[in-house]
Amino acid sequence: MSGISFKGRVAIVTGAGGGLGREYSLDLAKRGAKVVVNDLGGSLDGSGGGSSAADKVVAEIKAIGGEAVANYDSVSTMEGGKNIVKTAVDHFGKVDILINNAGILRDRSFLKMTEADWDQVIAVHLRGAFCVTQPAALVMKENNYGRIVLTASTSGIYGNFGQANYGAAKMAQVGFMNVIKQELVKYNIKVNTVAPNADTQMTRGLIPEEIARKLKPKFNVPMTVYLCSEENQDTGMIFTMSAGWFARTAVVSGEGVCIGDTERDIAAEEVMEQFEKIKSLENARPFPNATEVYALSYPLMV
Repeated sequence: MSGISFKGRVAIVTGAGGGLGREYSLDLAKRGAKVVVNDLGGSLDGSGGGSSAADKVVAEIKAIGGEAVANYDSVSTMEGGKNIVKTAVDHFGKVDILINNAGILRDRSFLKMTEADWDQVIAVHLRGAFCVTQPAALVMKENNYGRIVLTASTSGIYGNFGQANYGAAKMAQVGFMNVIKQELVKYNIKVNTVAPNADTQMTRGLIPEEIARKLKPKFNVPMTVYLCSEENQDTGMIFTMSAGWFARTAVVSGEGVCIGDTERDIAAEEVMEQFEKIKSLENARPFPNATEVYALSYPLMV
């Protein structure tokens, strides 16, 4: 088995002061990447800030002979995103890899959720992905090379009680990926999404202790690191991972049912009669873009 090397590559990892981001940064550095360790240094709910978290990871990387620099900007503003990318370019000359990992939690049941709870989580996860990815992709475009990893969650893909804000922000990563994968592929930029499961500051207290001990963040590293490599040639995919288990997850459509012939109106009762067939996922499959899925309705148009 040949080894994956990042010698000569420059990586940005957001939210890298602990947990998954720290593990990603260390592994990339061990494999030769120069790493921008971004972390605002705030609390779990996004409040506060500080430099110690990012500085500590940079020190760890340097202690093993790697190269790294800290950045403390917030991902939730375009100014912050541009500064993160500028840090990479100023210190290392380019950007090859971006792992959008930064995140916060403000869990609350939907009927009790405040506007601030909603806005802050959306700002860090969704706006944050945009604010860092766009300036990073502009640099990648100039070098005709890039690897971008977004972070979703099974909370968004499948749902989790008390996380309407987090789930919405995380599922939005999939929509974001599905569009930019098409726009960036001509620049040799691959965009994929991971949905990790790990015992980190964000999940502490939510997972039973006996299970949490087995959910080490480092078990999520292999998939994410592979997706960042030159060896990976796939784009636009979602991968779920937990404790050494890895699987592709996908948005799919069933075969559906064609009702009528577009020459007459269709009644709700006709849908009701066919509903079991309509909702069936037998022979369901993913589609490469929005146009392709609507091709299923073409029999009604000819």
